Amino acid sequence: MSDAALSLPPADSLFRRNLRDFRRNRLAMASLVVVLVFVVMAVAAPLIAPQDPNETDLFRRLQPPGWMAGGDWAFPFGCDALGRDILSRIIYGARISIFIGLAVIVLATGVGIAAGLAAGYFRGWVDVVISRIVDILLGFPYLIFAIGLMAMMGPGLLNIVLALAYKEWVIPCRVVRGETLAVRELEYVEAARALGAGPRHIMGREILPNILSPVIVVSTIRMAHVIILEASLSFLGLGVQPPTASWGSMVSDGRAFILEAWWVSTFPGLAILLLVLAINVASQGLRDAFDPRFSE
Repeated sequence: MSDAALSLPPADSLFRRNLRDFRRNRLAMASLVVVLVFVVMAVAAPLIAPQDPNETDLFRRLQPPGWMAGGDWAFPFGCDALGRDILSRIIYGARISIFIGLAVIVLATGVGIAAGLAAGYFRGWVDVVISRIVDILLGFPYLIFAIGLMAMMGPGLLNIVLALAYKEWVIPCRVVRGETLAVRELEYVEAARALGAGPRHIMGREILPNILSPVIVVSTIRMAHVIILEASLSFLGLGVQPPTASWGSMVSDGRAFILEAWWVSTFPGLAILLLVLAINVASQGLRDAFDPRFSE
C-alpha cells in the first residue's frame, strides 16, 4: 500500500470534521433547534397542547390573546370564530405540515434518485424518455398542477402526499442525473466496471454514496417548499378537511376577521414563516458543511 493511500483520512473522520463545521455555524444550529422544537411539538402534541384543538365554545368566539383586554391566559393566543384554542390548533397543525413535508420528500426523493441514476448512467433512450417527462412536468406551475390533481382525487391526507410527490420527484431527479453524468466516467467507476461489477452495483455502491450530499441538501430545502404548498392547498380548501387542524386552513378561517381579530390568521401564519425559515437556514448550513464544493 502506498504512502499516499495511508495518508488518506478515514471516512468517519471526514464526517466528524464536516459535523464540527456545521456546529460552528451558530445560525444554522439555532435554526436546527427551532426545527427540532417543532418536531417535538408535533410528536408530543397530546401532552403539551393546553386545550382540545377541536373543542368549540361560542362564548369564547374571537376571544383575544391572554395579554389583551378581554383575554384569558388559559388561551394565550386567543380563540377563533368557533371558540377553539388557537395555540392548541397550531400545535396539532404542526403534525400535518411536518408529516406531509417528510412523506412527500421521502417518496419524491426515492423516485427521483432511481430515475436520475438510470438517466445519467444508461443515457441513450432511457435518458431521453426520463428527461422529456421531467421537462413536461416542469412546464406546469407547481401549485396549479397540484390544485388540478387534488380536484380530481379529492381532499385527504394521502391524496395531498401523492399530488405533491407527483411533480416533486423531478427536482432530485435532475440533481442526481447531473451528478451521475459527472462521475460515471471517473476512475473509481471505471475500475468497478473493469472488475466486472454490474450496473446495479455501480449505481448503488459506487455512484450514489458520492452524490448524496447535494441530494440531501436539495431535499431539505424542498421540504420547506412542500410545507408552503400544503398550507396553500389547505388555504384553498383542498387540503386536510375540518375539523383537523391545519395551518393553511387556520389562516383561511381568519380572513373574514383580519381587522377585528388579527390573531386568528397571524399566529398560524407566523408558525409557517418560522418553520420554513428555520428549515432553509439549517439546510444552507448543512450544504456549507457537507458539500465538498463549499468546503474550505
